[in-house]
Amino acid sequence: MAISAKEGQEMVDACKKANVKLLIGYRMHFEPQTLEVIRMRKDGELGKITFFQGLTGFTISDPNQWRVDKKLAGGGSMMDIGIYSINGARYMVGEEPIWVTAQETKTNPAIFKEGVDETIQFQMGFPSGAVASCLSTYNMNNLDRFFLNGSKGYVEMWPSTNYGPIQGRSHKGPLNQPIVTHQTVQMEEMADIILKGKQPVVPVDGEEGVKDMKIIEAIYAAVKSGQKQKVSV
Repeated sequence: MAISAKEGQEMVDACKKANVKLLIGYRMHFEPQTLEVIRMRKDGELGKITFFQGLTGFTISDPNQWRVDKKLAGGGSMMDIGIYSINGARYMVGEEPIWVTAQETKTNPAIFKEGVDETIQFQMGFPSGAVASCLSTYNMNNLDRFFLNGSKGYVEMWPSTNYGPIQGRSHKGPLNQPIVTHQTVQMEEMADIILKGKQPVVPVDGEEGVKDMKIIEAIYAAVKSGQKQKVSV
């Protein structure tokens, strides 16, 4: 939603002061396969959630685009594609992380200059003891996968976040929810949030965006320090 948690919070505060709604473009929050996984978790079909894996990335094409300009992007792959694994872990596990660790790999510093991350592997821990292991990159294709494991079953989604069609399977078989145009459903649902006060299954408000920004900044701090970072969102 912004290039820093501070900017995101300023947006939230300004909209509250103006008495208007602030919604962030979380299209996956309305995607049917994704919502089915969340339902399965909430209904106990997966048992106690123990592990999430999120792989998100692609090989960047134009080395001069805004994505590798720190002033415009605020960082690198984490700010653009890695956030899908962060947010996905949160709504799949159903908890907020309390710590993160992270490691950065950079193979092309000429393109990925200081402050612009190429590849980051990061881990998150949750209050229940569940853990997440994720990867965000601008240097690998074929990475668009979520895996959620529980004491009673699992769900695997591949592709998990792109324009799809989103596909998945669980210990019970394939996910067979309707294939939709993400942006169409997103706009319709957001209109109902604004005009009818509808409450989405997963929030898409400004506060949700700030939470993800705080986690990204904690991941960057973990890369820099080499130490586990506590997170409070």
